[in-house]
Amino acid sequence: MKDKSIIITGGTGSLGKALTKHILTHFPEIKRLVIFSRDEQKQFEMEQEFPHQIYPQIRYFIGDVRDQERLERAFTDIDYVIHAAAMKHVHIAEYNPDECVKTNVGGAENVIKAALKSNVQNVVALSTDKACAPINLYGATKLTSDKLFVAANNIRGKKNIKFSVVRYGNVMGSNGSVIPFFLKRKRTDGILPITVESMTRFNISLQGGVDMVMHALETAWGGEIFVPKIPSYRILDVAEAIGPDCEKPVIGIRPGEKIHEEMITSSDSFFTYDLGKYYAILPQTTSWDINEFAEVFKAKKVPEGFSYNSNNNEKWESIESLRKLIKEHVDPTFEV
Repeated sequence: MKDKSIIITGGTGSLGKALTKHILTHFPEIKRLVIFSRDEQKQFEMEQEFPHQIYPQIRYFIGDVRDQERLERAFTDIDYVIHAAAMKHVHIAEYNPDECVKTNVGGAENVIKAALKSNVQNVVALSTDKACAPINLYGATKLTSDKLFVAANNIRGKKNIKFSVVRYGNVMGSNGSVIPFFLKRKRTDGILPITVESMTRFNISLQGGVDMVMHALETAWGGEIFVPKIPSYRILDVAEAIGPDCEKPVIGIRPGEKIHEEMITSSDSFFTYDLGKYYAILPQTTSWDINEFAEVFKAKKVPEGFSYNSNNNEKWESIESLRKLIKEHVDPTFEV
């Protein structure tokens, strides 16, 4: 990372801020860290936490991934791109589909084009479990985005640039996620609404998300979709961990929601390798040798028909482990 420049699109989000802290702490020798986002208020607030006076490497750029010209200017002299900008709320995307497509699909195209026009060496795009066998628009746009970034490796020409994707589940404590929502509802009215009692989700910490991005930046050959091995939780267990005395009415599933999330389908199994800590879904067309990849990373091909979803997971969070995680990662004042 010495003398390298990094840009994070959507850098004022929960993961963007966690990445910023990690990079500034572990790689103080970087040349520049550019936070690119369209919300000036969030940038103002983030600048109080990471001021330029203390961190001279950091820069704050107002801009939208829908604006390719602005991206091209922002990518000037950038080495690494972490693409985290997206419209992420399922029900909002269902109600505003054209806006979701403009940001998640058009924005991905713009990032790719801007990277190819510059001297960027490595691009890592953030995905979601909802991109796997999607039933909602958000998931469909992120699947399209994933496909665009994987295929970008085929059009790079003589440029030595790599595009890869990291796909993971719910980030514990991130903006808009269920745990902060339940904590707020517990404090305000003591009612925790349950969509479907059997609902499950994958769970990853902010640091786990950061580690995945850094892993992709360091090891990607181009075209991989990295998937972490992480535990699942039951939505009823989350509610019980946060508010055992709260009312828990069942309100029904929202538009576009799944009961269980999936990160690798059985159809993906033909191209999926076990890397130990992560899985990697490899592209069907590569400029590199898959057997050599498997040898270098001691990767083993998963069995045909293998799938990975939040309901058939081998690892589960308990009510007690959820309480400890909430106190550690979300709210230090939470009583375990």
